[in-house]
Amino acid sequence: MAEITNSNTIINPIPFPYSQLLAAMVPLLLLLCLLYSKSRRVYLVDFSCYLPPAHLRVSTANFIEHFEICGDHEREAIDFQTKMTKKSGIGCEACLPLSMHQIPPDKSLRSTQEETEAIIFTVVKDLLSKQRVNPKNIDIVVTNCSIFCPTPSIGAMIINRFGFRSNVKSISLSGMGCSAGLVAISLAKDLLCVRGNSLALVLSMESVTPNGYSGRIKSMLLPNTLFRMGGVAILLSNKKQDKVKSKYKLRYLIRTHMGSDDQSYESVFQQTDDTGKVGVSLSRSLINVAANTLKTNLTELGPSVLPLSEQLMYAWSMMNGKTWNTTRKKEMYVPNFKKAFEHFCIHAGGRAVIDAVEERLKLSKEDAEASRMTLHRFGNTSSSSVWYELSYLEAKGRVRKGDRVWQIAFGSGFKCNSAVWECISDLDPKTRNAWSDSIHLYPVQIQDVADH
Repeated sequence: MAEITNSNTIINPIPFPYSQLLAAMVPLLLLLCLLYSKSRRVYLVDFSCYLPPAHLRVSTANFIEHFEICGDHEREAIDFQTKMTKKSGIGCEACLPLSMHQIPPDKSLRSTQEETEAIIFTVVKDLLSKQRVNPKNIDIVVTNCSIFCPTPSIGAMIINRFGFRSNVKSISLSGMGCSAGLVAISLAKDLLCVRGNSLALVLSMESVTPNGYSGRIKSMLLPNTLFRMGGVAILLSNKKQDKVKSKYKLRYLIRTHMGSDDQSYESVFQQTDDTGKVGVSLSRSLINVAANTLKTNLTELGPSVLPLSEQLMYAWSMMNGKTWNTTRKKEMYVPNFKKAFEHFCIHAGGRAVIDAVEERLKLSKEDAEASRMTLHRFGNTSSSSVWYELSYLEAKGRVRKGDRVWQIAFGSGFKCNSAVWECISDLDPKTRNAWSDSIHLYPVQIQDVADH
């Protein structure tokens, strides 16, 4: 006879093994956290800036004399460039490629390739030899040169010259202006985050040879007086074992693009004049555009780097600004970025750019010293300028282990990019770099030239 079960009997459900599930998930979560932290690790092993040979130096007098002899410019254009060159803050040590020393200047494709190869081959060879890196161990190559975009690419030039592997990941960026160096770092960082145990080689430069403007539009003549020869090679790694020999660790990289605004988009613009001559125009609104773009960039960067006290003071200033009587203008509080960074590398785009950033951020002359000295010694080397500045600080022995360095780059588009590096090694100021031969002469006093 079947057993009858009392309907009032309570049957206990099988207990769910929460503790066992939690115990099983903890190792998985720890593994995921470990993998995520590893994917975010990007070390700057070393970098090498190009030092042009002494025979390529161009003093202001030689620079202007060259224009006069060539006869490409009207007298008014020569006088304007003379005035702007004297005000530029660029000294007699800055260099132009050999093609620009010729009369008339040789802007041919061959000369442009020769300038490009002279820079990139030199810095890559120097960097790889210093670190004893076999070219076949490079996994990623990212290059940037704004206006010169040859076929095969600049990346292909390097791969061919140094014999990189056939499966190396190579990307060449163009048309991105003076901030492209940090764009290239950003791209390399993203690739390193998804590719384990890899080395990335980043090259930043601008070719001066094809960019000389021979017309009479003043906004297009300005670049003639600012840009000089230069470039840099940077070695990045996400390998744990490379931490010991690396100089820096990448902490933050913030990119801001204001291209949706017409004034920003047109502030640095390659175009032709009414005679068909090609040049890059720098608008009168450029400094204001740069200031507004920097402000947007800082809005995103600030919360990550500033101490809470500075963030609260800024927030309080903003609240007061919104409620303040419109007839009385209340000045906004500018956070003290010296509490976040020990060193500043402001793009050496020109004296006006450096002065504007220094004023906006309430920095001292010493804070902007590396930028001004780089402009004086090397001129505006476009996307590589922030690396010459970091090289200056290293040669001066100012970067110590634990210090934070802020690189600020501006470029066409209009863009403002920020990179924050933390020094993780004891750096030897006697290590040879582009400044070694002349660092004892700096800083120099740069004389102000009044407007006429």
